[in-house]
Amino acid sequence: MISQTQTTSFKVELLSGIHNFSAGGDTFKIALYTANDSLGETTTTYTSVGEVSGVGYTAGGRALSVSNYPASSGTTAFISFADVNWPGSILTARGALIYNSSKANRSVAVLDFGSDKTATSFTITFPLADSNNAIIRIT
Repeated sequence: MISQTQTTSFKVELLSGIHNFSAGGDTFKIALYTANDSLGETTTTYTSVGEVSGVGYTAGGRALSVSNYPASSGTTAFISFADVNWPGSILTARGALIYNSSKANRSVAVLDFGSDKTATSFTITFPLADSNNAIIRIT
């Protein structure tokens, strides 16, 4: 089962100053997973167990680009990422894990697609980078 969440370990590590989302900071990646995997709030690091396989996909996923560096609006701080795709791929995924490859592959967030998504040239479209929609928000 995959449950969408910011992982608990990420919240603790954020308060400990481990993750750096600023320009020139850490490298974040996103890996895709099948419905057979179990990802959620207790996920602490990237693992290849349960990761998808298919044409055009490499274990470990893709690097993400931060679309806006840490910003705020009102009392909410936020960051988001640019859309990411696997051109020419043929695969099925149920969810994804965002992780920090600069810091021992520590988990950041789990995405649940709600159902299996099968696509060629698989793309993840991130929400608008603002205080109401960004993928990572601290309120």
